[in-house]
Amino acid sequence: MKSAYELAMERLAKSDPAAGKPLTAEQKSRLAEIDRVYKGKLAEREIFLKKQLDEAWAAQKAEEVEKIQKQLASERARLEEEREEEKEKIRRAK
Repeated sequence: MKSAYELAMERLAKSDPAAGKPLTAEQKSRLAEIDRVYKGKLAEREIFLKKQLDEAWAAQKAEEVEKIQKQLASERARLEEEREEEKEKIRRAK
């Protein structure tokens, strides 16, 4: 008798047969390159915004600190989303 997990995985495989296809070496290297690029972009934004954040802390501007923290979270989410979109394009490529 199969578990609920096994049944769900079978249904998932039937609904998207390309999802279980192994990646080629080229796809793997392109995925790794995307990770490196977006890791760099994220680091660049964090350095820039953390500098502003430190300045706002030093000036004791609580509203500015909160604004910058929200912007940093937003930038992280945006870059993560872009990265996953790029990676999904490569995974779906034939």
